Amino acid sequence: MQTPQEEVPGGAVGPDVKVAEDVKLLQVQLEYPLDGVLDVGEDARLFLAISNTGSEPVSLTDVSGPEFADATLSDGTLPLTVPANDNAYIGAEGEPVIVLEDLDRALHSSQSTPVTFTFGEVGSVTVDAMVAPEGQDPVPTYDFPDPAEDPSADN
Repeated sequence: MQTPQEEVPGGAVGPDVKVAEDVKLLQVQLEYPLDGVLDVGEDARLFLAISNTGSEPVSLTDVSGPEFADATLSDGTLPLTVPANDNAYIGAEGEPVIVLEDLDRALHSSQSTPVTFTFGEVGSVTVDAMVAPEGQDPVPTYDFPDPAEDPSADN
């Protein structure tokens, strides 16, 4: 009989998934929403790392899934190339960010949606991308004020 161990804080939030011998997806997760729920029709930012320990670059050519309309890359179009023996960090460290657009169902913390990642050189894999748990530090989007509506502006 195994004795239960104390929970270790700071463990992995999202799954790590092997795509091929040298290519892995690490910490795949959706950003925790500011209001605690991703509603139907909302967009969700996807965070992950792509690890390529091989001797050739790999290219992420498509991101798709049955519960969202489309996936876009914030700083350009796919493919996203990961050089040989390198990592690509998506979302959590700034650009690039993958956004899952127009969710078909509401998602709360710790619920997931299937996301398929397709690489031109090594094939595809489907991962259940979980909404990060509460307590993560979501980043609110910033909308510049309209100068015409600024009461302190000199007009």
